[in-house]
Amino acid sequence: MDHGVYLMENEKVYQMDFSKVYHLLVSKAEKKGRTRQEVDEVARWLTGYSQEELEGMLERPVSYGDFFREAPELNENRKLIKGVVCGVRVEDIEEPLMREIRYLDKLVDELARGKAMDKILRK
Repeated sequence: MDHGVYLMENEKVYQMDFSKVYHLLVSKAEKKGRTRQEVDEVARWLTGYSQEELEGMLERPVSYGDFFREAPELNENRKLIKGVVCGVRVEDIEEPLMREIRYLDKLVDELARGKAMDKILRK
């Protein structure tokens, strides 16, 4: 893929409304019998947001990129997240912000596949 096109695609993802993406992630998990609370738990684990902060971001316009850029404390153990999401190995994604986004996608994938929470949170 042309590097310029790739950057434009990334930018589109970064500009997406966090609340829209969040509801898609919750829907994906719920279709497989998981809960919104579990999605919140993995999101908090990954980013360091409190539940109140997370809920506050759903009440106001926040871009998906800013959700990660403003994360209070990205979890050190997120680097243990490996595997394929959206056809790409998360550990091979060079663009740091896109890698953070795909980490969350991967965690929700693992939830939807029935993986135990302790394993998802790399305990």
